[in-house]
Amino acid sequence: MVNVRFEKAQRWYPGADTPAVPGIDLEVEDGEFMVLVGPSGCGKSTTLRMLAGLEEVNSGHIYIGDREITHLPPKDRDIAMVFQNYALYPHMSVAENMGFALKMAKVSAAEREKRVKDAAALLGLTEYLERKPKALSGGQRQRVAMGRAIVREPQVFCMDEPLSNLDAKMRVQTRTDIAKLQADLGITTVYVTHDQVEAMTMGDRVAVMKLGELQQVDTPLRLYDKPANLFVAGFIGSPQMNLLEAVAADGKAKLGGYEVPVDPVAAQRMNGRITVGVRPEAWRLVNAGEGLPVTVTVVEELGADGFVYGTSDVEGTPSNVIVRINARDSVRKGEVIHVTTDPAHVHVFDTETGVRLSD
Repeated sequence: MVNVRFEKAQRWYPGADTPAVPGIDLEVEDGEFMVLVGPSGCGKSTTLRMLAGLEEVNSGHIYIGDREITHLPPKDRDIAMVFQNYALYPHMSVAENMGFALKMAKVSAAEREKRVKDAAALLGLTEYLERKPKALSGGQRQRVAMGRAIVREPQVFCMDEPLSNLDAKMRVQTRTDIAKLQADLGITTVYVTHDQVEAMTMGDRVAVMKLGELQQVDTPLRLYDKPANLFVAGFIGSPQMNLLEAVAADGKAKLGGYEVPVDPVAAQRMNGRITVGVRPEAWRLVNAGEGLPVTVTVVEELGADGFVYGTSDVEGTPSNVIVRINARDSVRKGEVIHVTTDPAHVHVFDTETGVRLSD
């Protein structure tokens, strides 16, 4: 197995005023499952396609192991690509689809058959080998596309939003299958998605992108617990983090009459306009007259717990404040609840630069 390395790799489309990817520096470790995530147009698919050889690299370098592949044609890169739309041949059976690349590479019929059967057993496709793609469900077609990549035994998997055409239930099941399969095979994988839940549940590490630039590359839990800036804080988490504009003075963060508790490091660094971030589960209910008042507009009851969506008339508070509650807490639409939190659960950012000020 091998690692993948981008060194200031840039993609600038002809006629564009700015580069799609200004110059990315990223290393994917040997056998790692790296997820590139971000909103539409952030450059994540362009980055993946540069690695696969489907987009030209205008400057910089890309390496697979010690081999520079920056300007090699796709067929010489030893990469297998899994696309969003499956890209299966409708007139071929599952077995023929999975073995087609091997046939083109002049692999013997016996070896092709062995690899296809092994991959089919791994993916639970053995009984479907003689079927045509139209006779399969979306999830099964995606597994065929995965099988076609596996039989090639590549050094690197490239996956471009492979689950976006599946329904919600199938997406959850298939992402588990892909993550387990990658762990079993140990093949270095670069996976692109716009779905941050997908990114958090699948990746060994996650690279968050915005406008072609990396915002933070870290483990899913660290991205959640210590976002590097306002963009990452607002993007990672479902429901998203509450981001409240406050004023810092004398080491205290004021949100109207409510003083937001902050950690000592943030208290020393903050000044003027700041944004405090609180995860929905970090709020706790307190008595009337304490904490931040929130008028309840919607209560989502999810069984074990629930989410309260409300508004606050405190200046600077966004239209919605989200609070995670115990399902047995008696909260009703229209009432006013009061919430507070602890310094360890408050993220403080400079409003103007977006930089994290908390420890």
